Amino acid sequence: MTTSPGTGTAVVTLQGDTTILITRDFAAPKSALWRAYTDPELVRRWWAGEKGEVTLVESDFRVGGTWRQMMTAGPGFEVGFHGEFREIAELEKIVCTETFEGMPDAYSVNTVTFTGEGDTSTLSMLIEHTEAAHRDAHIGSGMEEGMQGSMDALERVAISLR
Repeated sequence: MTTSPGTGTAVVTLQGDTTILITRDFAAPKSALWRAYTDPELVRRWWAGEKGEVTLVESDFRVGGTWRQMMTAGPGFEVGFHGEFREIAELEKIVCTETFEGMPDAYSVNTVTFTGEGDTSTLSMLIEHTEAAHRDAHIGSGMEEGMQGSMDALERVAISLR
């Protein structure tokens, strides 16, 4: 696996009518990637990428616990997401729901897996929406550009933890 930090190399694949698969290789050990992804203080450093400023990261990181994240994405434009943790396998997998607060009737179930050896790792995120229209709205929101920037920032944070 060859990656250089900050290269926007996440691959987005649409599967069926309701599912998005995102896969990204990182130039950081799996343990550092896990920590950067799950520690609220570290999430604050990467979640908004270059698209805004993180204003809130709350996480009761346990099965049945909830999470919420918010950011400002321009003057007067606040974006929030929340969900519930359904499954956690330390250093391996997180399954949680995710609701974009701008579309409170729509949610997805996200399965995030962490793999890797040595100084490299891979994050895969399977996002399963309940309806095709919700998946299409997610894709149409410009999420890929924002996600690429967030993943670049996540990689920088994970590398800093080595």
